[in-house]
Parts: sequence; structure tokens; C-alpha cells
Amino acid sequence: MEQGHPFLTLGEQLVPADADPADPTRPARHRSHGGRGPAACRAPAAPTGVLGHLACRAMSLAETTGTTASPVGLPVLPVARYRGARLLGTGGLLAAFVATCLVTGLPTDRLVLLGWVLAVLAVQSLGRGWSALLRLLVDWLPLAGVLLLYDLSRGFADGLGVPVAVGELAAADRWLTGGVLPTVWLQEHWGADGWAVFASLVYSSHFVVTPVVLGVFWLRDRDRWAGYARLVVGLSAAGLVTYVLYPAAPPWLAAKDGVIEHVDRLSNSGWAVLGLHKAGALLSSGQGQVNQVAAVPSLHTAFAVLTALVLLPVAHRVWQRAALVGYAVAMPVVLVWSGEHYVVDTLLGAVYAGAVWFLLPRLVAAVAHAVRRPGGAPQPVAGAARPEAVTDRPETVAAQPEVGAAAPDVVAAQPEVGAPQSDVVAA
Repeated sequence: MEQGHPFLTLGEQLVPADADPADPTRPARHRSHGGRGPAACRAPAAPTGVLGHLACRAMSLAETTGTTASPVGLPVLPVARYRGARLLGTGGLLAAFVATCLVTGLPTDRLVLLGWVLAVLAVQSLGRGWSALLRLLVDWLPLAGVLLLYDLSRGFADGLGVPVAVGELAAADRWLTGGVLPTVWLQEHWGADGWAVFASLVYSSHFVVTPVVLGVFWLRDRDRWAGYARLVVGLSAAGLVTYVLYPAAPPWLAAKDGVIEHVDRLSNSGWAVLGLHKAGALLSSGQGQVNQVAAVPSLHTAFAVLTALVLLPVAHRVWQRAALVGYAVAMPVVLVWSGEHYVVDTLLGAVYAGAVWFLLPRLVAAVAHAVRRPGGAPQPVAGAARPEAVTDRPETVAAQPEVGAAAPDVVAAQPEVGAPQSDVVAA
């Protein structure tokens, strides 16, 4: 008999192609042929090994459950039927986003970017039921509301009557570098078109990287997404408080007021090199709508450092770690060169990111532990001596009967250890 793959078709009920007509569940090769007798019932030569095991597993599943099975013996989940739709929809959205950036420029509005991310996540939720879409809304709408509140309050931070610091940061930079203003020196020595393009791309990535990382975390690890979302909100709040208490002018604005040497605002210059003038115009328009004196700390630097700190533990390849560290270093260099921030601003931004990354999870864990503690009872201090009630067990047992009046009689009625059985009965 010719040996072939025992399963040529897969349906609701898997049937071997060479089944016995009298018993479809019994392969024909198990019948006796040519007088070979019981030897024909031995294990066939093919399929063997893993494939044979999986094939038998597939048939057992089909016979017992009637579920459509895959060639490897696993049921075909309904969600797999939407895989093509998810890929097609996600690809279409990404293509539309790139086309939008090329035609009108990169959107810098936080809600617009979150809208793109939510659209991709909604497409990725196809086939997973309405509960997936509901969780998407429940998770993201509060986060979007908090970030929108941050953007609105940031615009009012400079209208509270606090004096704007203009020359102090420039003096701090001169002190750090021995009297030379780093922004002025960099603009005098670095002006290549390739560098301008690189600088504009790095600067603009600030508006995209954080929403994208949030989206990827939400799809892959919801707990990690929640932790990163808390870090984003915490870092934004820390920056907002500083903007209110210490408004400060960036280098380009200080130069415009004549406080420091001439400095150009070059963060958009790379788009002109690429011929994307509308993209540069859109970014300039977005910059003009935000608080101009929200410069300390540099949240561009802070979020670049925070992204590196969060992703480094999950980056398993050397080039990935190098890219994250390089991104965190390139951002402050670009900001100083482009006239957006002083060196002091970027250093404070890195400090803010490190502090929020280190302290906020521990604070959340401490609060959660305090909430879960039953009745608010004080917890024993590590290394402290245990109470006598715990260490002196006989006294604890002796004090037990005082809870009820009948306890002493019950204890007294108990026979002594080793007493004769007759005494026990008599007692």
C-alpha cells in the first residue's frame, strides 16, 4: 500500500483519506493485507516523529470536538480571519499619515497624534469583540483628557505675573563652558544641510515617539503601558509646575530681545532643505501657539531620556541600546544648536526624567500597599524584635481561656498526657 500523508482534507470532521469504509475512523492501513496479519497493525513508516504526533492530535481533536482544526492540530480561532483586514487597515493608515506629513507637514497637536494612534489601535482590535474597543476607550480617553488639560494649562502659565528669567540661564551656560555661549558657538561652526535635516527630524520626533511607544505597549503589554502612561503624565505635571514657578526665555527669544548675541531659530530649517516648505510652516505655526517661555526644563530632552530609560530593559540587541542612548544624547545637542534651549535646560530635563522614572513607580507602589493594608494596622518594622505574645507561646496559650467563662472547665477536664484510658473515660 502506498504510504502518503494520512490527512488530505480538513473539515468539521477530519477523516483520513485511506479510511476503512466500514469504519471511517479506522485507517485502512490497520487492516490486514496479503495475509500479513497483526504485523500490519504496527506503527506505519510514515508519518513519524513530530509530524505524525501532530497529525494524530489533529484527528483526535476533530473526532472529539468537531472543531475545525489547522494542519498542526490547533483550532482556527475566529480572530485569525481578520488578520488580513488588520494588516490592510494598518498599512492604509500609516500610508495616509506619511502622505499627510509630506503634503501638509507633521502634526504637532497632541490630540491629533493621539487620534492617529487610536485609529491604528481600533483597526488592530478587529475581530476581538466589542470588549476590546471598549477597553481601548476606557484606557485612552482619560489619558487624552489629562494631556489636553496639560496643554491648555501650559498656555496660561506665562500669564500669572511671575517675572520671566532672560539672562540667568545664558549666564549659567557661560559659566559651564568657560565664557562661551554654546548655542552661538554651535551655530557658527555647524551649518551643513545634512545636519540641518538630521536636526529637524530629531526635533520633530518628540511629537511622535511618545504616542507610538504608548500604542505599542498597549498592544503588547498593558501593565507596561499603564506604567509608562503614569510616567508621561507625571513628567508633564512636573514640567508644568516648573513653567508656572519659573518662566524662562529660550536662546532665540533672548537674542530677539538683545540680551545675548544673535541666535537663529533653526529647528525647522531641515524641512526647507528637503523641499517640504509646508511641513516647516506647519511646525512653525504649532510653535507659535504654545507658551514661548516654557523652557525650563526641556521636556524634549526629558521625554527622550524617559523613552530610553523605559525601553532599555526590553532592548535585547546592542544596536537597539545604542540607538536609544544615541537618541537621548542627540536631542539635547539639537536643541542647543537650534536655539530652542540652553544647556542648563537640557540637563534639568534629563534630571527630571530620571527622577520621575525612579521615584514615581515607588510612590505608586507605596500608595497601593497602604491602600491594601487591612484596617490600616501598622506593619512590623524590618529587623525589629517580635512581640512577647509571639515568642512566648506557652503564655499565649495560657491566656487563651480568658476569652470565655467556660474555657477553664473545658481545659481542666482534659486528661493529662499519658494517663490510663480508664481515667480518660472516667473524666
